[in-house]
Amino acid sequence: MRSFRFWPRSLQGQMLLAIALALLVAQSIGAALVWRAQVERSESSIAHALAFRIIGGALRSEGMDMDRRDARRVLRALRRGDEGPHPMRLVRGEDSGRIDDERDADLEERLAEILAAQSVEIAELEVFRRPVKEDPVAARSVARRLERDIGDPGPPRTVIVAAARLEAGDGWLIARTFDPPRDRGLGGSLILQTILIYVLLVGAVALLLRRITGPMSALTRRVEQFARDPTLPPDGQVAPQGPLDTRRLINAHNRMESRIGALLDEKDVMLGAIGHDLKTPLAALRVRIESVEDDAEREALVRTISDITNTLDDILSLARVGRPSDPVETTELSALVIGVVEEYEDMGENVELGDTQRVVLPLRATWVRRAMRNLVSNAVRYAGGAYVCTAKRDNQAIVRVEDEGPGIPENEIAFMMEPFQRGDPSRNRGTGGAGIGLTLARAIAEQHGGTLTLSNRTDGKTGLIAEIALPLEPKEKPRGRG
Repeated sequence: MRSFRFWPRSLQGQMLLAIALALLVAQSIGAALVWRAQVERSESSIAHALAFRIIGGALRSEGMDMDRRDARRVLRALRRGDEGPHPMRLVRGEDSGRIDDERDADLEERLAEILAAQSVEIAELEVFRRPVKEDPVAARSVARRLERDIGDPGPPRTVIVAAARLEAGDGWLIARTFDPPRDRGLGGSLILQTILIYVLLVGAVALLLRRITGPMSALTRRVEQFARDPTLPPDGQVAPQGPLDTRRLINAHNRMESRIGALLDEKDVMLGAIGHDLKTPLAALRVRIESVEDDAEREALVRTISDITNTLDDILSLARVGRPSDPVETTELSALVIGVVEEYEDMGENVELGDTQRVVLPLRATWVRRAMRNLVSNAVRYAGGAYVCTAKRDNQAIVRVEDEGPGIPENEIAFMMEPFQRGDPSRNRGTGGAGIGLTLARAIAEQHGGTLTLSNRTDGKTGLIAEIALPLEPKEKPRGRG
């Protein structure tokens, strides 16, 4: 899928990416919480600074019911929370602010809570945020600071204005404080912290995963090699390494591989014995048949023995296809196909050579020739002829055998490549055969890392298409015993 084309395919890559994404989410949440805490602290500092000025002005107003001891207590409590930079004097006015001022409802609520907690009753309260350059009092304060060169990191840009009316009809007490600058080093510290966590945690996990995935990758390569060629020598087995579970898995595979190799060796010995024990008496029987005087009877017996011998050859070949004895050689496939077609033409069969593209690849020529003969023989037997061609397609070599016969019902195509399945219900080899040819052809294709597919023609004609696809560059070159 296009949306996941950059998703790593290996276990190590997926685990590291998952951990990296989890860390990114966790750090993002942490950064948001730290930023929110900084904003809360800044707003609390602003609210206390404004409350300090308003209560100080209220204490100097008439009618404030509070003795000196309580007033000092309130001012000390507010002063401890006053973190606002460079206070500006409290002023009185008839208007709370301008029409276009931006009110801050959250700060109004926080300031009202602080004043109420100190038992200061306020009839009306309004809080505004205003650019410094648009507030004359704040602008003069900033100008004085710049003249004195106090050493601030930079002039503030925003001033917070709080206007409080103690009683209805009274004038406004107007307090100001600058919006404190945010911690500019917070982003850098968070980035540095994230990089440090990534290096330590992802690095440690990468080392641990490498101890697991390294032996697993070696084991996977060995399994793939053994699946293609069971004749691999046991000295190439993967040495147990990594964590305990991985070592146990490797040991179990090595034992299983050794057992499979022993079973295959026993099978080869058994097949050799069967071939010898059956073919020897068949050869002797064929010699004795020559003494039969009736020509028709003799020919029938010869055909029967020939059918038995050919069937035995097919069965033995199918059993040995997984452990071939001939080596892999670089071969021109198109020349191999031309040779097979010429054999059938010499026998007078209706086999036609179509388009042939030169294709060179490593293969076992004897086995591939056997597979092509089986496909052509099936086409000749059931359709009376065959059309053979070769081509390159998607880094594969293609051998295509077409006929104009009755084809195969779609629901029976998969069964036709199983052993002893025949397209003709007759047991006469001239029509039905033993049903091993397609099975053997498929096994030979798979032995070379390829496939055999059957399909009915879709070009308006009846008939069957048998297609062998072989990889041009196999990942592991199959090896024989010879």
